[in-house]
Amino acid sequence: MIPISILDLVRVRQGSTPRDALDHARDLAAFAEGLGYRRFWVAEHHNMPGIASAATSVVIGHIAAGTSTIRVGAGGIMLPNHAPLIIAEQFGTLATLFPGRIDLGLGRAPGTDQLTLRALRRDPASADRFPNDVLELQALLAPVEPGQTIQAVPGTGTEVPLWILGSSLFGAQLAAEFGLPYAFASHFAPDALDAALDVYRARFKPSKQLDKPYAMAGVNIIAAESDAEARHLATTQQMSFADLFRGVRGLSKPPIDDIDSYWTAREKAQAEHMLACAIIGDPDKVRAGMERFIERTKADELMIVSDVFDHAARLRSFELISSMAKDIERPLATLS
Repeated sequence: MIPISILDLVRVRQGSTPRDALDHARDLAAFAEGLGYRRFWVAEHHNMPGIASAATSVVIGHIAAGTSTIRVGAGGIMLPNHAPLIIAEQFGTLATLFPGRIDLGLGRAPGTDQLTLRALRRDPASADRFPNDVLELQALLAPVEPGQTIQAVPGTGTEVPLWILGSSLFGAQLAAEFGLPYAFASHFAPDALDAALDVYRARFKPSKQLDKPYAMAGVNIIAAESDAEARHLATTQQMSFADLFRGVRGLSKPPIDDIDSYWTAREKAQAEHMLACAIIGDPDKVRAGMERFIERTKADELMIVSDVFDHAARLRSFELISSMAKDIERPLATLS
């Protein structure tokens, strides 16, 4: 079975509350654990009414407390928004509470708009320090060194595994240089997918954490009993992208029968470009699409987004995806 994992946007749906979104995320993680999914990640987004994972480490604790074996983590923490010491303390605490189950994916983007950046007190130059901040964070999570005066408590010695996230060659080069696993955001930014994976594998340097490259690729998959039902469910995500282009930050919308009545031709083209790595359909179509994507990327693991409005339909989508993944040959690389 190809290792499969979940990236949950913790969507707040129309007619629901952020608490509903958080509890649905926890319920989905427990369901996915039973199906054999490897990881369940949430991401840092700010000032977005439709996404409830801004306090990412707190959300991870909520989800981890409702599960027992699945790895839970950040996909990711936008490190330039934070002091490395704070993230080391937060994730060191999580690793202390849930040993052997916490992942820490790190991104360089802000995860929000310019006004919110100012509200976060973020230094505009902080993204330029990202490589050094990654190393600082890694050192804070490592065993204490003689004479070390600053420690993360808890955190020091937990060695929470780090991932580099990216959608460009920069992240691929950094992950390769530092010998870290790499997750590419092809679920919304597919343009550099092939080039980034090639660069990462060609330039990878073994490290204490990882002896050979390990690449995970994001992919949108919506599965249902029929193609027509899957296409109907997919309109929720398509409307979200159209709203993004319009600068509208609303709640997740229920699916509609005719997406072309919602978006313009330009918005459709933009969305289809960003969603180029999407597989939508019945189980046979999903399995074939996954096989083509794995053949193209040689990914060691898939990080799956299934943005479905109805919670029960979303659980069913992930159930079908899991069933199809069992038929796909597992890559040679392994990573816990």
